[in-house]
Amino acid sequence: TLMALTSLSSAFRHSMCCRHKVWHPFLGPPLIDFVSKSYGSYRRPGSMPEKKPSWRKIDFSFKKGIDTLKTQLKLLKQETEDHLIGPEGRPFSEYVLEQTKVVWVFRTQEDLKKWVISSDVEIGGKSEVYLTLSRNNQTALLYGTLNTEVPRDGETQYSGYCSMRSRPLMGSFARKKYFDWSNFNCLYLRVRGDGRPWMINLYTDPYFSHNKDDLYNYFMFTRGGPYWEDIKIPFSKFFLSSRGRIQDNQHPIWLDKISTLGFTLGDKVNGPFQLEIDFIGLINDRAHTEEFAYEKYDLN
Repeated sequence: TLMALTSLSSAFRHSMCCRHKVWHPFLGPPLIDFVSKSYGSYRRPGSMPEKKPSWRKIDFSFKKGIDTLKTQLKLLKQETEDHLIGPEGRPFSEYVLEQTKVVWVFRTQEDLKKWVISSDVEIGGKSEVYLTLSRNNQTALLYGTLNTEVPRDGETQYSGYCSMRSRPLMGSFARKKYFDWSNFNCLYLRVRGDGRPWMINLYTDPYFSHNKDDLYNYFMFTRGGPYWEDIKIPFSKFFLSSRGRIQDNQHPIWLDKISTLGFTLGDKVNGPFQLEIDFIGLINDRAHTEEFAYEKYDLN
């Protein structure tokens, strides 16, 4: 057992840079969290890099590795059974005829754990953002304070953003999973904002490498006030804005390869903000011809 443990630790050290994802399911939750942080952390400009080797921080537990392996095998078995039944574990006829679908609701703390919030604090800014359940535990409340003050590090030129992003789906053995929204043509949300504009972000991860991690956006203008707002956005209205390309909506979204959905606030207006979300869903409305997703006013 000791020799096997030594070999596994040595192999992991030598393959950390390029094959760390392979070891995720076997090395336990503590190591998974650590690897994620080490690859996704941000080092502020001007600060010295950490000299301690990353592999020295690994808290390896053989028992947790075995337990995790059992969990992943059980998950793989369930995924295989669902695949034999049909898409998403449902009969194919039911899947094809589906007209509406609620993807995210906010009723419990487990629903909130499916999302990650961030702000310019990661680059030395002073904006604050929080995500919590509303008083009746029926909606999510995203609130905070936007601050556009630029950190004095000599490198950062812009600051002032807050965001909320869904966690990516993960299958057995740390495999990437995607949302398949190809049966729908509109994103449907029920929100209540304070009048600020939010940018809705759709991240895709298609088969072709030159389209990997494309980002599609749509500006959601909240009305403000005490009333709920139902917003229906055709996917054809999202414009491509990633990888240095010109912003337009001539590049269709890979609806079968949606990785995450997010909201970003960066309107350069200092002060408090809040966005209450009831649900986020999809709708298949082939008769939808609306060019603008909000009410229009007739001018005299």
